[in-house]
Amino acid sequence: MATTWIKAIHRTNSGSISAAIKSTVEYATNHDKTQGGELIDAYECSPMTAQSEFMLSKKIYERQTGRNQGNHDVIGYQIRQSFKPGEVTAKQALDLGYELAMRWTRGKHQFIVAAHINTDNPHTHIFFNSVTLDHSRKFQDFRRSAIALRRVSDKLCLEHGLSIIEKPGLSKGYNRAEYLGDRKPPTGRDKLREIMDDNLIIGRSLTEFLTALKNAGVEVKYGKQFAFRPPGSKKYFRQDTLGDDYSADAIAERLSGARALEKRKAAESDAERKTADYAASQYKPSLLIDIQQKMSEGRGGGYRQWAAGFNLEQMSKTLMFLKEKGLDSYDELCVKQNAVSREYHATLERIKEIEKRQAEINKLQEHIGHYGKAKNIYSQYKASGFDQDFFEVHRAPLTLRKAAKNYFDSFGMKQLPSINQCRQEWAELETERRKLYSRYKAMRPEYNDLTTAKRNADTILFGTRTPPQKSQSNDVR
Repeated sequence: MATTWIKAIHRTNSGSISAAIKSTVEYATNHDKTQGGELIDAYECSPMTAQSEFMLSKKIYERQTGRNQGNHDVIGYQIRQSFKPGEVTAKQALDLGYELAMRWTRGKHQFIVAAHINTDNPHTHIFFNSVTLDHSRKFQDFRRSAIALRRVSDKLCLEHGLSIIEKPGLSKGYNRAEYLGDRKPPTGRDKLREIMDDNLIIGRSLTEFLTALKNAGVEVKYGKQFAFRPPGSKKYFRQDTLGDDYSADAIAERLSGARALEKRKAAESDAERKTADYAASQYKPSLLIDIQQKMSEGRGGGYRQWAAGFNLEQMSKTLMFLKEKGLDSYDELCVKQNAVSREYHATLERIKEIEKRQAEINKLQEHIGHYGKAKNIYSQYKASGFDQDFFEVHRAPLTLRKAAKNYFDSFGMKQLPSINQCRQEWAELETERRKLYSRYKAMRPEYNDLTTAKRNADTILFGTRTPPQKSQSNDVR
């Protein structure tokens, strides 16, 4: 069972974007809560450099789009997924958190995920960048997004044989629109679009159209592009923020009759489109549910009936998936899954090795810097006969120098590399890490699909997710 919570992270008047990102990242990746940093994962970024990478993407976004919302800018989103005590291990929580983040962002946003073990119930913190990987747009939060997130999490739990909350109640974690009822009040843009639609009459000239808007109470501001302020609104809305049907070219086409407005249907809200897109991607098999185990936990007859139907559907999907992949026997599936698994885990291990070495280089550079800065002070301290009063005056740099010297001695370092050498090695490792992350990202779907299919095949053929040690080839066609 998992509960979820989502929150937008804003830049406030009290700090910069960088400070807000740093605060969120440091809280999520706290080594005291993540088993010394072992329970941290990331997508298209490094946990150690996430602050800089997020900032870079935002600068590119602003340069490409010219958009900057100042203190109201959403710099990222934080998700928390909390599990029932004893139901999952910290490592399982981390894996489930990664999968939740991947499904929610659909692989279009950088994110870091960390599993915390400082409470009785394992929980994960996910922080994803509001800017997409191609820097062209931002994540668009939508009405009832918290409910959509909960449903994605519930489906994930069911796929992994975990319990869910059958009848969740309303909580503060839900979108404010949820408290306003089923109908959300129209925004200023909605009112403006409605007025424009009413006055976009075929045959009118652009001047006549603008005059009609003014007669309807809309204020028009002229510039590189039009900006409009509808009645009752305190702000103007630029033409390029109203949608494709309201651009300069689109309005000209609509006035000439060359373009027809596609009515926006209420059923096609952002939340429902997102749900439809997500549902369309669920053609791959999910893990079968252990019905007997769930019944022993007190599930009712209705759950048994639903789970039986779910399992039957997943068995069919599993067989179709194997046929599509050209895997005609259980042995072929095992060989393929083992090969992909070895490459997948080898890539992941190499990424961890690189990140560990990068952390060592960062620490080494820090000590080299402290050691070099205190060089002249130490020479004076030595010339003074190691005078105690001199030491007290220069305690901070001399203490840092001593710590650096102890660090070098612990590794038997007789000759120190230069800062440039350290930076070059770090950059080479970063180039390799990014390539490996791209490969890791590409392999992950296939690894997950084959692992799921293998576990389902074990259940179908042997009645368990762990096959007998000695088994003959089984045709699964």
